[in-house]
Amino acid sequence: MNSFEELCVKVSHNIDAKEQRIRSRTEQEQVRFNYAVTCLLIDLWKKHFTHKDNHSSIQKNKNYYSALQVYRDENLTYKMIIQAFDGLQKLSLIQITKNGYYDRIKMEGSLTRFKATDELSEMFDQLDGHPSITLKPNLNVNTILLRNIVDGKRTLVTYQEDKDTELWRDNLKKINTCFSQSIIDLRIKDEEYQSLQERLLIDNDKEPIDLTQKVLVRIFINNSFAEGGRFYKGWWQNVPSEYRPYITINAKLTQEHDYSQLNPNMIYSLYNHELGSEDAYTRVLGPEHRETVKEAFNAMFQANTELNSKPSKLNLDEIGMSWKELREAILNAHKPIKDLFFTGLGNKLQFEDSIIAESIMLQFAKMDYPALPIHDSFITHHAFGNSGELEEAMRRAFYDRFNRDIGISRELVTTHSISEINKNEDLSDVFKSDGPYSLYNKRNDLWFSSNR
Repeated sequence: MNSFEELCVKVSHNIDAKEQRIRSRTEQEQVRFNYAVTCLLIDLWKKHFTHKDNHSSIQKNKNYYSALQVYRDENLTYKMIIQAFDGLQKLSLIQITKNGYYDRIKMEGSLTRFKATDELSEMFDQLDGHPSITLKPNLNVNTILLRNIVDGKRTLVTYQEDKDTELWRDNLKKINTCFSQSIIDLRIKDEEYQSLQERLLIDNDKEPIDLTQKVLVRIFINNSFAEGGRFYKGWWQNVPSEYRPYITINAKLTQEHDYSQLNPNMIYSLYNHELGSEDAYTRVLGPEHRETVKEAFNAMFQANTELNSKPSKLNLDEIGMSWKELREAILNAHKPIKDLFFTGLGNKLQFEDSIIAESIMLQFAKMDYPALPIHDSFITHHAFGNSGELEEAMRRAFYDRFNRDIGISRELVTTHSISEINKNEDLSDVFKSDGPYSLYNKRNDLWFSSNR
């Protein structure tokens, strides 16, 4: 047994034999049971390649599988997923690491968590391939998600299809198809990769890198298709900024370009004001406090109230003024749009930047090459950066939406040559299959050999 498909067939067969059922499953039930086993094994195999402490979870609420059908996998049923889960336990292939619960009074709980046993881990180690190459993404999954706040929690809600949702889903399928046809990877040493995974595992705002995750979804918020709409779930969006220069596409170096003052430019353009040539953030307290002002500026546009208290994540220690003083300084520096602060406009601005992001990704998808989004910045093959094609695509997308020009922030453009990335290293070791980059090299070798 060397292939993942063979493993799934064997495990399903062994569960069937272990159950000693009085009544055999119908043909349709068996198909769905096999599918459930495969889904669980896929998740476990992915976790196996991220970190040993990155455990899987299972939803045991029966209503989950029948509610909100717009998001559900119709082939995955409650009855069969529970039978598959119980069967894996009986074969000693998984072990529960944390039992799930639900408190009906507090209306909160957690999912049951589990991981592969040593026996199943050994089976994974014997498989040919890697999940990011072997597993083909489901490009037909619903990628248009709508959220609302229900009982104080962000929750997916159902919606009626219209021409907009259909167009957005069709466009995103084109983008995801393009992404799925490339290998998007992180070229760092094996030991550093493991350290990074451990760092991400303990970060409440991040998840360990899962290189299979190349299918983007678009999330709208506040039960409105006019708010939010940004693109999420690409694994590169989890990577700390200092690692982004080491992202490769088809084993090629990349560049990242960022819009200059995107939110101020959008706000001034939407309401027909002139931003002027002076930087929207440095005009408040000078260049040394630009990042603090930027964070405060965006928080003030995101808020629905006047924010009499400082945003929790904002650090004012270095600027020598109170939150009230900083807030007034920003309002005084932006008098033309003063009345637009604290109106919740930030969510609508997210919709605007998502329209721009979609346009840029579609432009590159037509060339069969990914433009990886990180909200208002994009990562592409370095040649598109050097030639100016990425910058031109970004300028064109903004102009088409707002009929105005915008600058591209060059201080955030990253480009590295092989020698720069590997300075202080013996370059003869870089591409050895058993060298310090062996995990990266094996993944890429496997990708190119399977896509010849």
